[in-house]
Amino acid sequence: QVQLVESGGGLVQTGGSLRLSCAASGRTFSVYAMAWFRQAPGKEREFVAAISRSGGSTYYADSVKGRFTISRDNAKNTVYLQMNSLKPEDTAVYYCAAKNTPLVPTRSREYNYWGQGTQVTVSS
Repeated sequence: QVQLVESGGGLVQTGGSLRLSCAASGRTFSVYAMAWFRQAPGKEREFVAAISRSGGSTYYADSVKGRFTISRDNAKNTVYLQMNSLKPEDTAVYYCAAKNTPLVPTRSREYNYWGQGTQVTVSS
């Protein structure tokens, strides 16, 4: 089992940057594929980015490709989401998710561990 705690959200202007962090408990962080999802008010939760156990494979939603970068540090039990060139449509609660798998799922229903979320607000 793993517990996830996100941090790094906040208010930023259009074009600005933020880095989200997700700290995981436990000593087996490296067995988990990790992902970021987001949910805006009145909308369904959507996939943002995912990374494999080793960090060797990453996947992105088309809407964030080229602007966001997912990475992980297995020694620190932490996954990151660097968000650049932020847009108002990036405003949402961002969630970190984990699944013990060698694959890299991109659908929320495939993840069984979730953090509490961190708010990101991009002002125009």
